[in-house]
Amino acid sequence: MKRSSADGVSFEQALKKLEEAVHKLEDGSLNLDDALKAFEQGIQWSRQCHQRLVEAEKKVEVLLKNEKDELTQVAFDLDESE
Repeated sequence: MKRSSADGVSFEQALKKLEEAVHKLEDGSLNLDDALKAFEQGIQWSRQCHQRLVEAEKKVEVLLKNEKDELTQVAFDLDESE
């Protein structure tokens, strides 16, 4: 899931912007006004990331529904050696 039609920002781009805002805040060199601005931007990027994850979860649920419109439980294995 790369892009959302809402605003054209990918999950990866939003996450990167969120990480940048966090680093600015953790640095401690921002004055109060700039820190508040970075915090506000970080919250916005966090919400966009969350929304992308919700959209992805909904798509996965649709893909896992069976013919009877029931969700089937599928083991999720990240082991790529198989």
